[in-house]
Amino acid sequence: MALPELGLQFVYARLAWGLVLAALVAGAWPAAWRMPPRALAGIVAGSLLLMALPGAASPAWHLGLAFQYPSALLAALCVARLHARWRGERPGTMPTQLAAALALGGALLYLDAFGLLSRGFYYAGFGPGAALCAVLLAGACAWSVLKGRARRTSCAVLGALLLFSLLRLPSGNLADALLDPLLWAWALVSLGAAALRALLGRTSRAQPAAVQHELPALHSTGNEPFSPIKE
Repeated sequence: MALPELGLQFVYARLAWGLVLAALVAGAWPAAWRMPPRALAGIVAGSLLLMALPGAASPAWHLGLAFQYPSALLAALCVARLHARWRGERPGTMPTQLAAALALGGALLYLDAFGLLSRGFYYAGFGPGAALCAVLLAGACAWSVLKGRARRTSCAVLGALLLFSLLRLPSGNLADALLDPLLWAWALVSLGAAALRALLGRTSRAQPAAVQHELPALHSTGNEPFSPIKE
């Protein structure tokens, strides 16, 4: 088990929380307006400077008391969203496959932490199996990038895995590199939004079909719409 240096953890926490704050502020920008690059650069710089304040003057200090460190994947996804904003693109929502994987993984970890499963899933993130899992996931992400499938998200996952593999950040545990409470909540909200969109889409497709079935019945009873034009 290799743990990261304390100084690296301190620097990482300030940078990661700054990126998360910048992504939240940029996400509040109206979607109908294109964000100027200077405005985005100012948001990122201001967020990083705010988090770099010393001691309790920094919001990162208070956030660390509640959430410890943001996961490397959360920070990487925030970078991906900021990059999309920089290019004038809409960041979009979290991919459903990634949201489902994070939601399931978080549920297993939290049930294990509460003692309802008692399988030691979290502590396995310090073991040799975590390194093998990171290699396999990194290979899958690299293959996805080469094939052009979900390239931005795959790059974010690959960056998080590289940060964990090279510097053991944020805590030396693979679970902390890929998941945290904020990211888990984001995944759950994304799954709920995807389910709502699917339900609304199914309802909208069902309504025209119901109208088409009603029209033949209307004509068969002779209740045709009134028309002022007569032959």
